[in-house]
Amino acid sequence: MADINDIVLIHFENDPISFARIENIEPDIKKNWYHTTFLFLQNPPHITTWILKDEYINGVEFTMSGKKVRIEKVESPYKKKEKNPQKNVKKTQKDKSGKVLFLNNI
Repeated sequence: MADINDIVLIHFENDPISFARIENIEPDIKKNWYHTTFLFLQNPPHITTWILKDEYINGVEFTMSGKKVRIEKVESPYKKKEKNPQKNVKKTQKDKSGKVLFLNNI
């Protein structure tokens, strides 16, 4: 399930239209419905709250004014570094002159 601070891609009529960050999710008076607040990451950014079922937040398609909408959680392409970050670093000689070493020169 997408959660607070997750980035999602909003699809409208099967076309991706905007990225948004989920700012808040609060329960509605109806069971399994939530007030979901999004910060739309566009220019200018804006905040909107939709009342959604939990399954819609999880990516199930729904309609708004007869138009198909789907929310897709975006996973970061960033991969966590290995436990030993020195493992993949090239060993270099120490520069005792105090000059800056540029990584592209190594």
